[in-house]
Amino acid sequence: MIDSHAAARFRRLGTLTIFAVYFVILVGGIVRASGAGMGCPDWPTCFGQWVPPTDESQLPNNYHEIYAARGYENTTFNPVKTWTEYTNRLVGVTIGFLIFLTAWSSRIYLKTDKATFYLAISSFFLVGFQGWLGSAVVASNLKPFMITLHMLLALFIVALLIYAISRSQKTLLIALDASWVNPRFILVLKIAMAMTLLQVAMGTQVRESIDYIAHQHSYIDRQYWRDSFPIIFYVHRSFSSIILFTNLWIAWTIRNNAEQNSLLLKVAYALTGLIVTAILAGVSLDRLGFPAVAQPIHLLMANLIFGAQFFLFIYLHYAKSKAPQ
Repeated sequence: MIDSHAAARFRRLGTLTIFAVYFVILVGGIVRASGAGMGCPDWPTCFGQWVPPTDESQLPNNYHEIYAARGYENTTFNPVKTWTEYTNRLVGVTIGFLIFLTAWSSRIYLKTDKATFYLAISSFFLVGFQGWLGSAVVASNLKPFMITLHMLLALFIVALLIYAISRSQKTLLIALDASWVNPRFILVLKIAMAMTLLQVAMGTQVRESIDYIAHQHSYIDRQYWRDSFPIIFYVHRSFSSIILFTNLWIAWTIRNNAEQNSLLLKVAYALTGLIVTAILAGVSLDRLGFPAVAQPIHLLMANLIFGAQFFLFIYLHYAKSKAPQ
């Protein structure tokens, strides 16, 4: 038997870690949208200091030459960008501690359900790799491919944590009524998840193109960026309507069959809200001169949408099971 208090502790820590990962995705989006990615041109220190400077007078007189030699194009110190990037790193370190505590608390499943333990441990090592990848992003001078890889790995870590927490609660999920769920619904849900991943992949390509456009405009004159958008931007924009209607059908089906006030119904409503918010943020990017505030919101919503879909899939997988998987 698993100690109920220990199981609850694992669930709380895992859930807190998931929200922390989403928060760092939001902060990372702010860093990217504000052009603060190289606010700290070295890693793990920032301008060679563990606590970054607040004024240029705190830097060596020849710091321009030092960082120009490292390929740092704009060597002018900007305290706002520096502390924005430094905050991003601090949040990342916090996730490291949280994921360690989550992995440690998962040891209670080592005898009863090794898969839950290994999922948590895998997440822990992937967060460590994610930290190394963050340093590689800085070393690459923010190559778009490296940034995209960094973001996709965060999405994968969240999926592992969602799976681990759901699996730890499988005895409760198995007892839930999912008799209404048929193969067609599961198929549509799988298609919806695949479409979300495809949309994220297209979005990263759009983002890479926009990074280049922003660099060409020195991160100003945002109202003119749209003139240079690639074709895939318009595909990405149109595909959002297909995603919306597909997920509306999923939410509508759950509403007509799930118990009122159930967690399943709440997640379905949340999924709908996330998609609408993502679309509105995308519309503002397209029509309002690419406001910086909309970029991190759009990115965060895309990650939350997949997380909600994946949770629905795991939830229904166990709810339909007759025995533990």
